[in-house]
Amino acid sequence: MGQEAYGRKTFWARVRILAKREGPGRLAKMKRWWMGAAAVLALDQGLKLWATRALQPGEVWPMGGRFFRLTRVHNSGAAFGLFPEGTLAFLVTSAVVASLLFAYLLWRRPQGLKAWGSALILGGALGNLIDRARLGYVLDLFALGNFPVFNVADAALVLGVGILALGILRGQK
Repeated sequence: MGQEAYGRKTFWARVRILAKREGPGRLAKMKRWWMGAAAVLALDQGLKLWATRALQPGEVWPMGGRFFRLTRVHNSGAAFGLFPEGTLAFLVTSAVVASLLFAYLLWRRPQGLKAWGSALILGGALGNLIDRARLGYVLDLFALGNFPVFNVADAALVLGVGILALGILRGQK
């Protein structure tokens, strides 16, 4: 049996063991935050797809006066336009963060705020990772006042870090 087949077998064997040990209630809770990460990813990618069809690069649609605008910005740097020339480094970092969070969620099985914070971070990291791998940059859409342009994935990352920190401060598992 090849190493790859062995790895897949052990992964699914672990999932079956978890299912038996944790019972359906625990798996239902896990499914909820997996779906949360998937919802963040779907919303992020869906809005970015819409933006590529509806907006030209740099085009601005005022939505709430000067405060809220939709715009299409190609960001090769980090969140909020920081470090604009680090595309490969951010691609690798995003892949590592997403992989580590996936493993953390699967094997440590956090609860409450830690689970939801981690799920938001995972969904956001995957959203920006897909952009970097596919386009070579991250597509940002939302402009609020003078704040740097951002996207759903960026917002999920920031919110997720805050929720995760709150869970840690509260001493949750």
